[in-house]
Amino acid sequence: MEIFTLLETLEEMLESSKTIPFSNKGVVDKEEMLEIIKEIRLKLPEELKQAKWVKEERQRILVEAQKEADDIVKEAENRIISMIDEHEITRKAYEQKAEIIETANEMSREISKGTKDYADNILQNIEVALQNALETIQNNRRELQ
Repeated sequence: MEIFTLLETLEEMLESSKTIPFSNKGVVDKEEMLEIIKEIRLKLPEELKQAKWVKEERQRILVEAQKEADDIVKEAENRIISMIDEHEITRKAYEQKAEIIETANEMSREISKGTKDYADNILQNIEVALQNALETIQNNRRELQ
C-alpha cells in the first residue's frame, strides 16, 4: 500500500528535520511535504475503490452460494420425484431429501458466514489503515502548524 509508504516518508522527514534551538519545532521542506500530501490524496480514492470492490465481491459470493444451495435443493427434489413410485424407495428418498436439504443449508450458512467474515476482515483492515493514515496526516498537519 503506497499510502503507508508515503506516510512513512512524511514521518521520516519530520523525525530527521533540523530542530529549532530551545523548542521541539523542526524545519522541513514545505514543498516536498505538500507534494507527498498531494500524492496521498490522489491515492486515497484507489483505496476506497478497493473497499467497494471487496463489498461487491462479498455480495457476489453470497448470491453464488445461495444459488448453489438452491441448485442442490432442486437436485434433491428431482431425485425424490423420480423415486416416488415404490414405497420403500419413497421413504428412503424422503430421508435423503431431508439430509441433502440440511447439508445444503448448512453449507450455505458456512459459505455465507465465511464470506461475511472474510469481507468484514478486509473492510476492518482497510478501515484501520485509513484511520491510521488519517491520524498520521492530522498529527503531521498539527506539527506543521
